[in-house]
Amino acid sequence: MADQYDPLKLENQLCFPLYACAKEVVKAYKPYLDALDLTYTQYITMMVLWEHRELRVKEVGQYLYLDSSTLTPVLKRMEEKGYLSRRRSKTDERDLIVSVTEEGMALRERALSVPARLAACVDLEPEKAQFLYGILYELLGKLDSNNSKQP
Repeated sequence: MADQYDPLKLENQLCFPLYACAKEVVKAYKPYLDALDLTYTQYITMMVLWEHRELRVKEVGQYLYLDSSTLTPVLKRMEEKGYLSRRRSKTDERDLIVSVTEEGMALRERALSVPARLAACVDLEPEKAQFLYGILYELLGKLDSNNSKQP
């Protein structure tokens, strides 16, 4: 017989395995990223910059689902390391433009083995990984559209 408190059981929460998996995946990345002197957030920021070379901070935040209060200190530390530069837009002073530097692009070569190393740790069949990827992005899209409807 169902208990009225069943919805409050940890085992009945979709959010918990998502949270726990995210935490464990980030932990699995740690030794590979430590070798690059990057945190996970810095790593995903560099991935966006390697792909686009130059973006407004707002755009980086949109790609990573991060607000500027989280992203700004990350970008500042990475600029201090020489991986990126920040400058004000000439057309709109409110926009801060982030560009990957030559040193940041060189880091991409050193990071090239990270995805394969992590995949070896996770050992998930490619079909299951693709399915999970699709489901997670579908969920992310639904959450993002629901959040934009919030007052």
